[in-house]
Amino acid sequence: MKNFYFLFLLLFFCSFSYSQEGLMLQGKITSEDGEPVTGANITIAELSKGTTSDYSGNYQIQAITAGSYTIEVSFVGFKTITKDITLNQDTKLNFELQESAFELEGLVVTAQKREQKNKDVPIAITSYGNEFLQNQNIQEFDQLSEFVPGLQVQLQSANNPGIVIRGITSDNGDSRVEPRVSVFQNGVSISKSRGSVVELYDIERVEVLKGPQGTLFGRGAEIGAMHIINNKAVNDNSGKLTLGYGNFNQFRATGFVNTPLVKDKLFVRLAGIYSKRDGFIDNLSGGDLNGKETLAFRGSLKYMLGANTTLDVIANWQHDTPPGTAFKSGTYAPVGGDTNPNTFADLERGEELGLDRTVYDITAIAKHHINSVWDFTSTTAYREFDSDEAFDADGTPAPALFFHEIAKGKQFSQEVRFNFSADDKLNGFFGGNFFYEDGSQSAPLITNEQSYGALILSYLTGNQDLFMVNGIPQYFPAIPNDPDTFGQAAGAPLNEANRESYTNYGKNYSGDIFADVSYSVIPSLIFTLGLRGTWENINAGYEVDDAETPSFIGALLSTYPNNLFAPTNGRLKASENFLSAVGRFAVNYEVSNQFSVFGNLARGRRPNVINIDETGANTLAAESVWSYEVGAKSLFLNNRLQFDVNAYTYKYRHFQTSITTFDPETGINTNPDDSGSATSYGFEAAFQYAFAKNSNFFANYSYIDASFDDEDENGNEQELAGNTFRLTPKHSFSLGVNYQPSITKNMDLYVRPSYSYKSKVFFEETNKPGVSQDAYGLLNFKVGTIINKKYEVNFFMNNVLDEEYIIDGGNTGGGFGIPTFIAGAPRSYGVQASIKF
Repeated sequence: MKNFYFLFLLLFFCSFSYSQEGLMLQGKITSEDGEPVTGANITIAELSKGTTSDYSGNYQIQAITAGSYTIEVSFVGFKTITKDITLNQDTKLNFELQESAFELEGLVVTAQKREQKNKDVPIAITSYGNEFLQNQNIQEFDQLSEFVPGLQVQLQSANNPGIVIRGITSDNGDSRVEPRVSVFQNGVSISKSRGSVVELYDIERVEVLKGPQGTLFGRGAEIGAMHIINNKAVNDNSGKLTLGYGNFNQFRATGFVNTPLVKDKLFVRLAGIYSKRDGFIDNLSGGDLNGKETLAFRGSLKYMLGANTTLDVIANWQHDTPPGTAFKSGTYAPVGGDTNPNTFADLERGEELGLDRTVYDITAIAKHHINSVWDFTSTTAYREFDSDEAFDADGTPAPALFFHEIAKGKQFSQEVRFNFSADDKLNGFFGGNFFYEDGSQSAPLITNEQSYGALILSYLTGNQDLFMVNGIPQYFPAIPNDPDTFGQAAGAPLNEANRESYTNYGKNYSGDIFADVSYSVIPSLIFTLGLRGTWENINAGYEVDDAETPSFIGALLSTYPNNLFAPTNGRLKASENFLSAVGRFAVNYEVSNQFSVFGNLARGRRPNVINIDETGANTLAAESVWSYEVGAKSLFLNNRLQFDVNAYTYKYRHFQTSITTFDPETGINTNPDDSGSATSYGFEAAFQYAFAKNSNFFANYSYIDASFDDEDENGNEQELAGNTFRLTPKHSFSLGVNYQPSITKNMDLYVRPSYSYKSKVFFEETNKPGVSQDAYGLLNFKVGTIINKKYEVNFFMNNVLDEEYIIDGGNTGGGFGIPTFIAGAPRSYGVQASIKF
C-alpha cells in the first residue's frame, strides 16, 4: 500500500513539474449572443489533451510542445468547431459556438469523475437530461425506470422503494443492511432505502450505471448505481414556473429562479416543488390509499473563489405526507367487494394510515484547478431522514396487524479526490473517503389480541373462517378452553388492545482509498484499472420491548410476554471490523470516431451483515459478484444517432435474501439469509435518433435471465434452486417519439407518445405462483404547444389503456399465509402550463 501511495505522489510531482514547461493556449468560449459558455470541451486531438471552460467561459491548456495541431471545441446543443493552428509561442484563441440544428441530449456523462462522452466510457450507462425528463413527464424514480434498460423501480411509498438493476433488488429498510444499488445525489451517497427517494425536479441529468461500480461509487454499488445531478447556480438571470392539475385531484407546482448576487462572483438558485394526488384506492374504513403529497425545496450557491477555484453549496429539504399504502388482502374480500387489488379496500384505522417523512441534507463541493494536469475536489455532506409509516399488514378491517415503521438515520461523509490528465495518455483519479452513519428502524405492533388470536388459530388450523367471514372480523375473547390443545393457557382472557415493538440499530464507520487509472496504449485503445480498498466498523443492535400487558398468546408461541416478537431482555449488540477490496479492469477500443467497443471485468461486494435476534448474533459472509461484460457504443450523424448494445454475465456467492416468515416458536422473522450461489446473464440495447430539430425517437430492450444455482459452491443442493430473482422481468422494452414541428416562427406543437412493457415478475424469491404479476404494458402520451420558446401548455395522460396491474405482493401478510397486494396506478390525466423568465 505504501508503494501504491508513493507511485501516485511521484506522478503528482512529476506532472506538476512537467505542466510548468512548454507553451500555453488560452482564450474564451462564447455563444453567438456573446454569453460565456461554461463546461465546453476544448481538446488538442494530436495530444489527446484538453480542458473545460470555466464559468466566465475562459479556458487554459499548458505544457504544449511547439508544432501544428487540430483544436476541437464542443458543447452539448452547439455545433462542434475544429480549427488547425500552429503554435510557436503562447497563444490566445477565442471561439464562438453556434447553436446546433439538432442533437441528442445526455451524451456527456461524469461516471468516471470527469466529463466524457458516453461513447468513450467502458461502462453500460443510460443518461437522461432535464429535457428528456420533462418531455416524458418523469417526476419519480419508478417513472424513470420505464425508460432505462435493466432498471426496475418499485415504489410502495416514498419510504419503501425497491430499486432493481439487472435483477438485483435493493429494498431492505433494515438499518444494519447496506443496499446493493448505490443512489447518489450530487456525488454523495443517499442509498439507505428509507431516505433515498427524492423528487426529480430541476435536474441537470440522471446517470444509471449497470454492473459493479464499487471503484466509482463506493461499497454499496455491488451491481450498479444511480446518480442524480441537480442543476446548480449559474451566472445568469433565469427562472421557470410550472402549474398542473388533473384527475384524482392532482395538483403540481414546480419552478426555479436563478440570479447572480455578486457579479461574476456569487450566484444563487432556488427551486421547489409541491405535488399532491388523492389515492386511487378507496378505503371503506376511511380515507383513500396509494396517493401522494410531497413538498420539497432546494437552495444552491456558487462562489467563484478565484479563476481556478469554485465552491458549490447545495441544501435539500423534502417532506412526504401521502395517505396509506393499499396492502389489500388477496384472501379476504371487503364487505360488498372482491379481492382484486385494483378495487376498493377496507383497511383498519382508515385515515390514520400514511407516511410522515422528512429528509434534508447539505453538501459542499469545492473544486480547484491546480494546473492543466491536476484538479482537486473536496465533497463534504451531512444528511438526515426521519420517517413514520403506519400500515395495515393483514389488509383487512380486522385489528390484528396494525404496524408503524419508524426509521431514522443520519450520515456524514467527506471525500477528497485528485484528478489527473497527463497528455491524455494517462488519466484518472485517486483519493479517500470517510463515511459515518447512525440509524434505527422500529416496528411497533398495535393489536387487538382477540382478533390476532383468531388470525393465529386460522394460520395453525388452516381454517380461514376463524379470522374473517364475509368481510367481518372474528374475535376470540379468550383462548379456547381446550387444555389438551392449549395447556395451561386454555381459557385465558385476551386483551382488546396491546402494544409491543422491536428496534434494530446500525452504526457504521467506513474509510476508503481508491484509484482509477486509464492509459492510452495508442489513441484508439484505452485500458482502465480501478481499485477500492475499504475498512468497515459495523455495529449492530437489536431490542424487543415487552408488551404493555403480558400476552397469553405469547405463552403458546414461545414469544411471551409478547404476541409477535420474541423478547430480548434488553438491547443485544455486536460489532466487527472488516477489510475488503473491489475493482474493475476495462478495455475501450475506438474503431472510428463514431464507433467504439468495450469489455470489462469487475468484482462487486455487498458488505457483511450482522444478524441479531433473541438467540444471539450471526454474521453473514459478504455477498460478492464477478461480472463479465462486452458492448459497443456508437454516435453517428453529428451526434444525432446513438446506438448501444451490451451483453453480460454475473456469478454470485453468498446471495443474501430476506423473506418474511412466521414461526410459532420464534414469532415473525425478516432477517437476511445466505441463500448461496446464483447466476445471471443478459443483453441490452438502446437506440436514439434526432430526426429533426427538437424531434427524436428512442427505443430500448433488456433481457435478463437471473436465477439461483442448483448447488452452492460446496456442492450442496440449494433451497431456492432454479428460482428466478424477484422483481426481475425476463423481457422489458420501451419506445417513444417526441415530434415537435414548428407551425409558425414563434409557435411549436408537439406530441410525445411512449410505451413500456414488462414480462412476468415474481415478488418473492420463493416464486409462489399467486404472488406474481403477469406481463403488461403501459401507454402514455403528452401533447402541447410552445410559444416564443417561453410559454408552454400541454395535456398528458398516463396508462392510457387503464391497464390493471400490481407493483408488489406477499408482504408481511404473506408470512401468515394471507398475502397482500399493492395496485399499480390506473389511468391519470391532466393539464400543465409553464412560463420561462
